[in-house]
Amino acid sequence: MADKAVNHPDGNNFDRFLYASVGEDRNGYVVTVLSALARLGLDPWQEASELGALSRDVAHNRLSSLLSGFGDVPALLLEHGSKARELAHLLPQDHSQERSRPGLSAIQRSPISGGAIVAILLVLAQVFFLGIVGSGE
Repeated sequence: MADKAVNHPDGNNFDRFLYASVGEDRNGYVVTVLSALARLGLDPWQEASELGALSRDVAHNRLSSLLSGFGDVPALLLEHGSKARELAHLLPQDHSQERSRPGLSAIQRSPISGGAIVAILLVLAQVFFLGIVGSGE
């Protein structure tokens, strides 16, 4: 089983948002934000993270735009604005404030952990040194 922290480094901060309903499709099935974003060809966790970094108003506008083009849920054609506002309030507030603070270095904003960077460097060092030793044979 895949480690959730590797697949989704933000953990479950966005679960309330991603698993919220946007309405029923033409077959009567409930469609979640996660499903709607995936059906639009977007990575749901990446989109949620990007929306979480925005102010509520900007996130609302972006969500409204996305949902207005989502034809799988007929009710959204008329209600995409109000549904987007409701969904924008499900985005974690503290996450958006943390991501928008100026002065964070690229490493602090990076989705790759420090441990992963060290592991990559160790593998590269091994390949480099083993490649030099084995090249003379």
